[in-house]
Amino acid sequence: MEHILDNPVWNALITGNKALANGESTARYLSPEVSPFVGIESISDDNFNALNTAIPFAGYFGFVAPYDIVFPAPWQVVQPLKVLQMVYEGLTDVGQIKEEFISLDKEHVPQMLALTKLTNPGPFAERTMEFGHYVGIFDGDKLVAMAGQRMNPVPYAEISAVCTHPDYLGRGYASQLLLFHINRIKMAGQIPFLHVKADNERAIQVYERLGFVKRKEMSFYIIKKD
Repeated sequence: MEHILDNPVWNALITGNKALANGESTARYLSPEVSPFVGIESISDDNFNALNTAIPFAGYFGFVAPYDIVFPAPWQVVQPLKVLQMVYEGLTDVGQIKEEFISLDKEHVPQMLALTKLTNPGPFAERTMEFGHYVGIFDGDKLVAMAGQRMNPVPYAEISAVCTHPDYLGRGYASQLLLFHINRIKMAGQIPFLHVKADNERAIQVYERLGFVKRKEMSFYIIKKD
């Protein structure tokens, strides 16, 4: 039986992120203002054709698979990426939260967009925060670090957009944000997980110290629909 996290986007779009999903029975997508990710019930040419039909506009999209795949026309692969999927298996007591976090809302979107553009933690658009649970660390009025939640394939919840302004690196902000979200997700009765580029050893070591373990190498694709 396929593990829920082998098809995280599809399983999120039929469970925890269902309210943000568009599409049909075997193919679903998010509005590009929220996220470029798309999902299909199972990997097949028929389902990719259904996805092509379901999305009424051209553009670039993100697709996640548990192994390397070949996309049927008219889909075009723009960039393949290898990422590690990591699941939290640490202790119940994950550490003390020392920083003051501020819940982020619509008024913070310009700063969130600027920070993610500077640090490139992954796709982030005008409505990405609608996934929920975004919090930040501020220096005065300046957003200097943040993290939130993205895919929610119940009972798993993905920690995402963990980023720190380059001028504020080395202060432990990323670890504190991760601890906050680990606690929050566990309190909700769910299981934290995340994705990280397979060659990002620095980040992987941080995640492992906090209790995340490598579950599987996943294939991420940026694909294009004309």
